[in-house]
Amino acid sequence: MAFAKLRAVLSLGLVCLVICVKSLPAKAQGLALIRDSEIEALLNDYASPIFRAAGLGGGRIQIRIVRNDAFNAFVIDGRNVFVHTGMLMQSDTPNQVIGVIAHEAGHITGGHMAALRQRIKQDQTRALLLQILSIGLMVGGGVAGNSEVTGLGGAGLSTGPGLMIRSLLAERRSQESAADQAGLSFLSATQQSGRGMLETFERFAQQEYISDQYKDPFVRSHPVATDRLARLRSKVEGSKYYNKVDSPDLQLRHDLMRAKLSGYLESPATVLNRYPRTDTTLPARYARGIARFFQGGHGALEAALAEIDQLIAARPNYPYFWEVKGDLLMRSGKSVAAIPYLQKAIKLSKSSVSLMQVQLATALQNSGQNNSVPKSIKLLKSSLIDDQNPRAYRLLATAYYNQGARPKADAMTAQAYFLEGNLQQAQIFATRAHRALKAGSPEWIKNEDILRYEPRG
Repeated sequence: MAFAKLRAVLSLGLVCLVICVKSLPAKAQGLALIRDSEIEALLNDYASPIFRAAGLGGGRIQIRIVRNDAFNAFVIDGRNVFVHTGMLMQSDTPNQVIGVIAHEAGHITGGHMAALRQRIKQDQTRALLLQILSIGLMVGGGVAGNSEVTGLGGAGLSTGPGLMIRSLLAERRSQESAADQAGLSFLSATQQSGRGMLETFERFAQQEYISDQYKDPFVRSHPVATDRLARLRSKVEGSKYYNKVDSPDLQLRHDLMRAKLSGYLESPATVLNRYPRTDTTLPARYARGIARFFQGGHGALEAALAEIDQLIAARPNYPYFWEVKGDLLMRSGKSVAAIPYLQKAIKLSKSSVSLMQVQLATALQNSGQNNSVPKSIKLLKSSLIDDQNPRAYRLLATAYYNQGARPKADAMTAQAYFLEGNLQQAQIFATRAHRALKAGSPEWIKNEDILRYEPRG
């Protein structure tokens, strides 16, 4: 019984422990991450004011998007906040997402994951640590839909010292309340309402009384005690910013994000049911346009592009409509046709264009046009200044191979493996490259870092 309670309260926090100890990227831990220029730009606009108010500015914290239908968000260290696509799609307003981000920022500023790791290091016997890690594996497997991992984790739930469990439970509840208070202070400092945070926790409060297996992961990792919810409600309703609402422009961007996720991730039948023809709003047309492409069959691309063209006509300066048109063309094998639309998206964008540059470089390499390889190399190098993306390194490797620059290609492949958490393969390719690279060159220095790297823990 004690361990069932521990699982309910710590859940993903224990997965966080496993990830932090191993110091590997989330991809290496089985989290299905997605990247998208439009969504990342919006989440950055949500999070940046909060992170600055929390003293976490300067690009220290990254928002990572996990492809998972469940409503959840969590932190694993002081550098990343993970949000599920399910949370983004189920949140009705920007303020609801912002409230969750503020709460997670409260965990980071409070050092709660570090405190949990230190507590276990000081107090736990080896046997109890292994049991806790087993719980983490079970939750991680459940989130990922891996029944084999779930089965392994279940074996560790048989016994455990009750006093230690109750102590950890009390500490976790205290941390959740502290994260609430810190998050509300960040919202107040940025003149935003805490209503979204309150709505999120009120939404899940009733799940406290049902079996763990039916709870959303957010509830299991963010327990909502009655007294905590009452304190939160009092603080939120007492704020002078309580009635402040999101701007119409921000709400539109939020709705476009939800529509885009629906179009790309849900079945066409689900999308068309969620956004029927009678709904003529921009988000509905956006979702339907993408869904029509994934319906497949004769004329699917043409029908999708017709919808996207209408969106472009309505909002010609919105870069992401141009980007989606280029993406759908690329998915249809029409890389040459996609190039001008991706170039237009980059030209119009006021946010980071790193992912768009990678997409354009892909189109150029696939096009086989004259001078496409040097152009793609220039784009990829530029993209890597702001975003260490393994896909960009792999495309650089391909480009260098095509130019006959084998050592540079191996060095780029090593970087890709390293970012993906495969240290063994990274060091194999780094060793190959190291013999032929010029000592002191940027590629040589990065290779040296990989060869000298030793994982922690």
